[in-house]
Amino acid sequence: MAGKTMQSMRNPLARVRGLGSAKEGVHHWWAQRLTAIALVPLTIWFVMSIAGLAGVDHAGAVAWIGSAPVAVLLVLLIAAVYWHAQLGVQVVIEDYVHNEAVKLTALIVLKFAAIALGVASIFAVLRLAFGG
Repeated sequence: MAGKTMQSMRNPLARVRGLGSAKEGVHHWWAQRLTAIALVPLTIWFVMSIAGLAGVDHAGAVAWIGSAPVAVLLVLLIAAVYWHAQLGVQVVIEDYVHNEAVKLTALIVLKFAAIALGVASIFAVLRLAFGG
């Protein structure tokens, strides 16, 4: 009976959408899982590529990054890494930081840091890719 009472207290639309008390639903969970799935082949490609570059000089590495497929894959890898890392650290902050002001500050700093570092990393790849 108690379980039935709890269900009737929820908004039917919220039940359909899968929204919990935070009204975020499973979006965060899905985003973290999808970035993890994307990171598997991207990371394997990156590790194998770096291993293949052993002994290559700076000019060779720059030429490798300048290749269009490599630059695209690097940008995808960077975006997935920073998004996935930001999602994971966000969960840790939300779970273990109990002071609301500190939690909010940490989440804001985390978002800005992930964006700034991601953009800077992508800019570096694009600069090398376009011969800068």
